[in-house]
Amino acid sequence: MSATVLPPQPSIEMAPDSAIGRLKYLMASNAILRATVLCLGFIWVLAVARVLADAPDMTSGPTFIAAVGATSPILLAGLAAMYSERVGVVNIGLEGMMVLGTWFAGWAGWQYGPWAALIGGAFGGSLGGLLHALATVTFGVDQVVSGIAINLIAPGVTRFLSSEVFVGNGDGTITQSPTMADSIGRFTMPFTSGGNFFGWHTPNPLGWISEQRWFFISDTAGFLVGFTTDMAYTTMLALLLVPASVYVLWHMRFGLRLRSIGEKPSAADSLGVAVYKMKYIGVTISGALCGLGGAWLVLDVRAYNQDQVAGRGFQGLAATIFGNWRPVGILTGSGLFAYSQALTQRLGTNPVRALFLVAFFAFLVLAINALRRHRFPSAATLAIVAAGALLYFTSTTKIDSRIVFITPYVVTLVVLTFSSQRLRPPAAEGKPWRKGETG
Repeated sequence: MSATVLPPQPSIEMAPDSAIGRLKYLMASNAILRATVLCLGFIWVLAVARVLADAPDMTSGPTFIAAVGATSPILLAGLAAMYSERVGVVNIGLEGMMVLGTWFAGWAGWQYGPWAALIGGAFGGSLGGLLHALATVTFGVDQVVSGIAINLIAPGVTRFLSSEVFVGNGDGTITQSPTMADSIGRFTMPFTSGGNFFGWHTPNPLGWISEQRWFFISDTAGFLVGFTTDMAYTTMLALLLVPASVYVLWHMRFGLRLRSIGEKPSAADSLGVAVYKMKYIGVTISGALCGLGGAWLVLDVRAYNQDQVAGRGFQGLAATIFGNWRPVGILTGSGLFAYSQALTQRLGTNPVRALFLVAFFAFLVLAINALRRHRFPSAATLAIVAAGALLYFTSTTKIDSRIVFITPYVVTLVVLTFSSQRLRPPAAEGKPWRKGETG
């Protein structure tokens, strides 16, 4: 008998010999390392733009503090969209659910204090989620229509409730709740950012390094200041929900059931999963997270104000798409939108001009990547956009104020446009399902 000898097969576990190959191998196998390298690359680009545009505050600690705070409501809305769409239900009603959350947070905070505002906000948002689930899961209403209806109904409902509850109480009006007596706490890390340690005001090395304006080193320190200085507990809660969501959805049986419904509900049903029940749970969690995002906005100013959501629900939906329906990607998208928002609100036109240089580097990298993948039309388009961004940066010294105001929304649109090529939404997203169907 002769034996068949197969040629040796290369092991997929073996790391390449070259330094670049080893780095790629490690980044592909280690999500934390990959996120760290990408984050440092982004800071390096900001550092270059900061120097060339002469915008020293572009990467300062206060800028990143504002950006991290502004990330929270967008992040919560993005996580909310993820939970809903992971069970196959499109949630366009994020904005309306956040509006409901702001009103109930304003009422609960006025009556019982800031921590009660979080519970009230989650409750108000979950009511919107339950309404969306009832309409789409039980009655089969088109999911987009139901979401738009919630966005239209919520402002009217909250205005009516304000007229009945807030008017005539303290400084409450039909557009504002009475101001809360207390505010939510904030935390500053001791020994790195000057926080208190048993009453002792510790040194602030990160803040000192950030103020020196050393290339890349000070910019990195400013970035770290944003996560270690004057952070509201509500912001900490929002950031902690990212690893919590990763664990729940990818390491727990409950999360596996949620995700299986969004991929193929008939298969989940055949295995005994209560599809309708899990859809209700997923959409209700979505509403509660929206409500927490609304509560963050209320606690930031210690009162409910009409129209304070200001499109953050839609930005959260955009962050979900950018992040490919994954928590870490949603955090990245939310941070990108919030950073552009912080620049326009705090620093005026010069740093916004520097964003065109950042855009040049970003589109240039995307063009090179598309060229490597032999996507020549995309590469040509990206190269043209990169050249346009560089031309605008070099030929303009003062940005039109109208461009400053629309910058966050332009960033949102551009990011969505060029992230659509790598999207992988849940397979059953937006598809109605009835028990007994095999699709």
